[in-house]
Amino acid sequence: MSLGVLAGMNVACEATPRTSETEEAWKSSLDQRVYADKDQDSQGESPLVIKQEIVHNNEESSPPDQPKPMLARIESGVVVERLQIPAEPLEFEKPDSVRGIYINAWAAGSSTRSQHLIDLANRTEVNTFVIDIKDASGYVSHPTRVEVAQEIGADQQIRITDLLSLLDRLHENGIYPIARIVVVKDPLLTASKPEVAIQDTAGGVWIDEKGVSWANLYEGLVWDYHLELAQEMIAIGFPEIQWDYIRFPDSPLEHLERAVFTNSEGKTKSEAVSGFLDYISAGTEDYQVDITADVFGATTSLNYDLGIGQLWEEVVSRVDVILPMVYPSHYWSGSFDIEEPNNHPYEVVKSALSDGLERVEKLGSVGSIRPWLQDFTLGDPPYGSAEIRAQIQATYDVGINEWVLWNASSRYTEEALFPAEGFPDGFKPEPMIRINGVVLPLSEHLKERHESDSIIQDDTLSRPR
Repeated sequence: MSLGVLAGMNVACEATPRTSETEEAWKSSLDQRVYADKDQDSQGESPLVIKQEIVHNNEESSPPDQPKPMLARIESGVVVERLQIPAEPLEFEKPDSVRGIYINAWAAGSSTRSQHLIDLANRTEVNTFVIDIKDASGYVSHPTRVEVAQEIGADQQIRITDLLSLLDRLHENGIYPIARIVVVKDPLLTASKPEVAIQDTAGGVWIDEKGVSWANLYEGLVWDYHLELAQEMIAIGFPEIQWDYIRFPDSPLEHLERAVFTNSEGKTKSEAVSGFLDYISAGTEDYQVDITADVFGATTSLNYDLGIGQLWEEVVSRVDVILPMVYPSHYWSGSFDIEEPNNHPYEVVKSALSDGLERVEKLGSVGSIRPWLQDFTLGDPPYGSAEIRAQIQATYDVGINEWVLWNASSRYTEEALFPAEGFPDGFKPEPMIRINGVVLPLSEHLKERHESDSIIQDDTLSRPR
């Protein structure tokens, strides 16, 4: 299925938190939204509008060559012990189908909030937490041992003081943990090591339209730093590393014209993204860990890199799972021939994922698809259980059984989630979903889909061979 009207399409992008429990600490480090008008690319594609939403182990249990515990001072002045690497990390069993929710660092580090989310998972079909280890502020969530993080002060806003204890609790409750690591949107790294930042033609570090500097994905130090963070998370038991912001800036052309990407050596942006993923794979090949990556939702349907270096085939062939962010609110009027995409969550998600699946099938043995779906409101209509369930059902209807929900503040609509034990026969009230702008019972949709499939099957059988 094609996108239909590409002009003015609104593209889903990284999961950058919009709100937080500690507002004052959070506001200074995170974007709210970015609007960027793309001019026509060199191949004459239609203009594109991109919108961004928006330690308990003892010393003696460590391996002999493990450094002695160090101290990290967080903003409040409290001193905590550096993360200790367990001699035998926990082993997590991967669910048959990942059904997850994003957990920001503040929620993960709060015993009250994290327990509330664990309870939510125990009551519902949720079986996976995607946990912020390093977010778009550049701060690392835990008292890391990675030297670069310490050098640049990325360990000075610790929000998860006891990451091993959190993993213990998730293990006890059968919840699969994923470590989310943001890569190039890192103002701390670029401030401390400006040589690895995108440079400006006028001199100094390039700054985007929101006043944020970006790390340059062509620079080897950027690769090394994030590989070390990933290896640290693998060493303590995370079975999956999820990369976000593996790309180049999506700023307006007048800003990008000043951007200088040092050390490119003639490589394209997509080659830099591919090179980073290849480097990560080589650096983690001795571990039993899944490497996954978040990409713009539009990558499922477009055959160029959006100017940011993300090509669907190149990424999906290098990861275990690719996660397109197919938030309906991020698609512009006319996408998939839908005038109001936000009012058609089922159709948008189904169309976007169908495009991605079709391209994956042509490649053969590559990574699987697990979409990011939206559990937040951006524009009309307000998103509730019907809109969220519609996205989940669209995912199932194209043959994908996995998904993760995004809510910046990690507050989720439980009514949209099936209970852990499932529904009894004849249950009421039954889930509602939004189809073609209309809210209807899930059972009605399933009945119509079954009848439609039967008609298609009968028609196929009756055709001359």
